[in-house]
Amino acid sequence: MKPKSICLIGLLFFVLSYIMFSQGSKLAYFQKPIDFAHWFNLIGAILLISFNKVFPKNNLHSVASFLTTLGVIAHIGLCTIDFIMWSFGNDDIARTELSKHISNTPSILYPFIIIGPSLLFIGLAVHASNFIKTHPISSLMVIVGAPAVGFSFFILKNGVSMVLSCVLFALGLILLLYGNEKQKIVTE
Repeated sequence: MKPKSICLIGLLFFVLSYIMFSQGSKLAYFQKPIDFAHWFNLIGAILLISFNKVFPKNNLHSVASFLTTLGVIAHIGLCTIDFIMWSFGNDDIARTELSKHISNTPSILYPFIIIGPSLLFIGLAVHASNFIKTHPISSLMVIVGAPAVGFSFFILKNGVSMVLSCVLFALGLILLLYGNEKQKIVTE
């Protein structure tokens, strides 16, 4: 399978997971018989590492690839923690105890909960900044969409804004993936 196709599949899974997350208390529907939302997020994040293969190789690419890879690793850790939380079922006491333990363990809290997962968005936004001169609108969609996802989730606590931000982010990446091909066709 071509890396661009893997990127598209990754974006599809990633956006679907955010649609599920946006449902809030209705999320339980997507957690039976397995935690579909987090599985889709995990699969999507892992497949998004393919963006490291499709974008132009330069110094900025090296930084972006490193950040994207760290972000994927952090998403794997975050989803693992969420799977463990999910496994407690209705045992709120156990879930609360694990949450307290994680909050009191900086070596888990920062790389896998607070900072790490954002590195995936930051890495892909840095990749997009490579195209700011040739594809400014697509690049800005990614660059603006990346922090907007986190802002709408953590600050606004608004599922609709989170999904719209994620769609903006993903659409920008899709346009960047295929923007160069359209330009080649026009110039030939």
